[in-house]
Amino acid sequence: MNKTPLFLLIILFVQNGYAQVENINATVESQVIITSKDQVPFWMWANQYGSIPLSGFSTSVIGSAYKEYEESGSYDGRESQLFDWGAGFEGRVNVGEKTEGILIEAYAKARLAMFELKAGRSKDVVGLVDTTLSSGAFSVSGNALGIPKIEISVPEFYALPFWDGLFAFKGNFAHGWLGTIPVQYGNHEPTKTYFHQKSLYGRFGKPGWKLHLYGGFNHNAFWGNTINYEPSFRLSNWQEYWYTISGKVYNSSKTGNHLGSIDLGLQYDFNSVSLLAYRQQFYDIGGLYHLSNIADGLNGISFTNKNKSQRNFKWNKILFEFLYTKSQGGELNNKITPSGDENYYNSYVYTRGWSYNYLALGNPLLTTTPAARDNLVSASNDYFLNNRIVAFHLGFEGTMNDWNILSKLTYTQNYGTYGSSTGHSIGNKRTKPYGQFGKENQFSGYIEANKNFADQFNLGVVGAIDRGGLYEDSLGMSIKASYHF
Repeated sequence: MNKTPLFLLIILFVQNGYAQVENINATVESQVIITSKDQVPFWMWANQYGSIPLSGFSTSVIGSAYKEYEESGSYDGRESQLFDWGAGFEGRVNVGEKTEGILIEAYAKARLAMFELKAGRSKDVVGLVDTTLSSGAFSVSGNALGIPKIEISVPEFYALPFWDGLFAFKGNFAHGWLGTIPVQYGNHEPTKTYFHQKSLYGRFGKPGWKLHLYGGFNHNAFWGNTINYEPSFRLSNWQEYWYTISGKVYNSSKTGNHLGSIDLGLQYDFNSVSLLAYRQQFYDIGGLYHLSNIADGLNGISFTNKNKSQRNFKWNKILFEFLYTKSQGGELNNKITPSGDENYYNSYVYTRGWSYNYLALGNPLLTTTPAARDNLVSASNDYFLNNRIVAFHLGFEGTMNDWNILSKLTYTQNYGTYGSSTGHSIGNKRTKPYGQFGKENQFSGYIEANKNFADQFNLGVVGAIDRGGLYEDSLGMSIKASYHF
């Protein structure tokens, strides 16, 4: 009989098992949250991938586990494993006046050379932005839960082998399932609806250059089973799919609801600072083709500190953004276009517009009716009651005495929609406004400080505030503790 002590066998088993799965990371986090007036401040719920705390006093438990690639190289002049696979899971349970569970992520992925195949729900941001501090990309910002989908992509820039990698590209093609959602067109029957997404981005500049130029586009659409609520529709599902991905027009309009952005950017590496500047140009129902909404866009510039020195206070990244969506090609003196004003995120087909699980898929500063004050003017068929805004946004990351600091400060001027000001336009016709939204100023602030202890334990404190005429005035605070293993 083997006389090896049991505890030695256990240690050997654990060590051997850890050696085989050491690229698996797991985290358990607990939060205690307090908010005033039963209202969660904006930056405590916005761009959190649908991971929303309850209002009032509540506690939350968040668990996650990820199996990452052995080497996450971008094939940008670096060696990497030819085939690899990964998976991820994150879930949240909120306990307060009610109890709810949220599945934030659940996916599997596999990589072959520069290509990746992924299936499930994941945290995604689509568009050229600073993903950690941005107010939100126009198309998909990470505000809502991820739409379950299957996707093939080149997720990181792949430098083409000729001309020493002067040109690089990345992109994706995805098919998703939105479930059965309500429509406000035809016979108003809720219908099974799908999601289409594709993108293509290019980079000019060799991997070792200080200057890189970026450009590309993304195209997103809700579509499917139009015949269920519009009996005169004569396309099969496969035909409708082709019309959707190609943007082909059927009976003077496109199938489903389409939107996206055309993005430009540049990055320059100074000796101690890296600069990233970008602009997202929006398109929704056709105004960009006529350049009628050319004034609208998201403009950003971020500075990343490359200095690795250890100081009591150090800034790591600073971001400035200016978001303008007030034009939409709907001004009284604007050129007449067949499609009229863009009315961003609202849809004449889908009742809740460009949202998923009641949250905006795109930039959350464009306000849904449930998120705003009850007394603001809104139309029954506009899920987004405020999509004409002027926004100034500041983001900051840094360290102070071993504490990691993250802050977001946002000031917006909000003008409702054209339906709540001068009336919506279609061609040379303009509808009667259903009320006067006026101008509402809003400030939303957020600060988070967290510190690692013994490499595995993290303690954090969050504070947030809303003041203005768009959201209910509120304060929020959270204390969170997490263990990583």
